[in-house]
Amino acid sequence: MAAAAALAVCATGVTGATAAGKSAQRPLHASVTGTAEFRLPYLDDDHIRSITVEAHAAPYSRPIPQSASGLPTDAYGTVRISHYAPGEGRTATATGTVDCLVTAPGTATLTAVITEVSAGGPDWVGMRLGVSVQDGGEDRPGKVSRDRVGFSWDGGVNWTPGSEAHRDEVNSCLAPAPFAPVTKGGYQVRHADLPYWPTG
Repeated sequence: MAAAAALAVCATGVTGATAAGKSAQRPLHASVTGTAEFRLPYLDDDHIRSITVEAHAAPYSRPIPQSASGLPTDAYGTVRISHYAPGEGRTATATGTVDCLVTAPGTATLTAVITEVSAGGPDWVGMRLGVSVQDGGEDRPGKVSRDRVGFSWDGGVNWTPGSEAHRDEVNSCLAPAPFAPVTKGGYQVRHADLPYWPTG
């Protein structure tokens, strides 16, 4: 037991902040995790909307014709979207595979290609949708969450100028700013700078 405790202390000393004031080591790759319900600031309704994100950076893991090595923003993971409409008495859901992630301290933008939509849901299968997250830090008891989330598919924020149609799909790693306040749950953003392009 004593040896295990000593090992734990040593591990903390290596990865955490030290007595000398050195900052904690940054994660090797970025990630975003969490589930949250949120409200739309421009609507007053009783719908229940939520987004679950499990996204992890995997730089240079998705070769494309323009870059055989892939991109520094390559990522993997899953996004799940849920929207309960009381008037219809049903919940629409969609699931997508994460393909791109970029972070800054406390914020992240990612995209996912939709692979599954529940019956009667939007025609999203095969489309790339964008999600942005603001991690407002650890929630305080009795206080409203400071987290926010944004997304590309809502009709209030993603219209093409001059077009009568709303556009849901986006290019990789694109999404509007996190405009929707979280009402339940939250997200954790682990930031890491994008790695250098391979030289070989």
